[in-house]
Amino acid sequence: MSTLPKVAWIGLGIMGSPMSENLVKAGYDVTGHTLERDKLDRLAAAGGTAAASVAEAVRDADVIVTMVPASPQVEAVAYGPDGILENARRGALLIDMSSITPQTSVDLAAAAKDKGIRVLDAPVSGGEAGAIEAVLSIMVGGDQADFDEAKPLFEALGKTIVRCGPHGSGQTVKAANQLIVAVNIQACAEAVVFLEKSGVDLAAALDVLGGGLAGSTVLARKKDNFLNRDFQPGFRIDLHHKDMGIVTDAARTVGAVLPVGAVVAQLVADLRAQGDGGLDHSALLRAVERLSGAQV
Repeated sequence: MSTLPKVAWIGLGIMGSPMSENLVKAGYDVTGHTLERDKLDRLAAAGGTAAASVAEAVRDADVIVTMVPASPQVEAVAYGPDGILENARRGALLIDMSSITPQTSVDLAAAAKDKGIRVLDAPVSGGEAGAIEAVLSIMVGGDQADFDEAKPLFEALGKTIVRCGPHGSGQTVKAANQLIVAVNIQACAEAVVFLEKSGVDLAAALDVLGGGLAGSTVLARKKDNFLNRDFQPGFRIDLHHKDMGIVTDAARTVGAVLPVGAVVAQLVADLRAQGDGGLDHSALLRAVERLSGAQV
């Protein structure tokens, strides 16, 4: 009989499916719910249990993990008569691993406290590959005792796991992460177009750049996307557009000026307006190509 906590997992998308499966591999009893039948079947095939509703999934859970696209979806699964707060048991730990606004996390923690439910905000970085390989970076906001309790579960999902402060802190750090990633991808995309137009061997150039100060996790992870023009989504432009809105609004609230971030946010918005919102965020290369006169 496993002594590990029973887990309810809400949201089985590009990130949620491999993450929940990694918990199953680690020995956790995972019951999942999502809107897509094929994703429920996938979890069941991996050894988890499919639930027909949020209420059914969370009813007997010790830990509830949510991994959904944005604040409205978190609120949809958390609140209301069929939501998490009305159906989870008192004392349960709710870990929201979605990327949402810091204020949404703060509000959720306050509402959950009234129901006797503890909350951590724990967004992640590393993309689909990091989720599959269980090497995600996990940035956490919430009480230290709850973080300590959740640490073994986090260790089944990632490698860099840090409590960043009180409720909302994880989401604030994730917003900063998304700012850095977007600016980095944009710089890489501009370099790729510059190199190609200059007639340089692109593969060789990216190899040597990756070994120097210009090297980054972004370049290492996205190099093949650039080389092969493969923009199958690991992290969609639509979601990065949402995240750039979060960091822009949060920065305005605290009085931080993000001049480069503002430009990149507009470039992400432009790419989305061109119909590329469903592509991987490495498709920022397409925007640079358009600006440079290419037909894409």
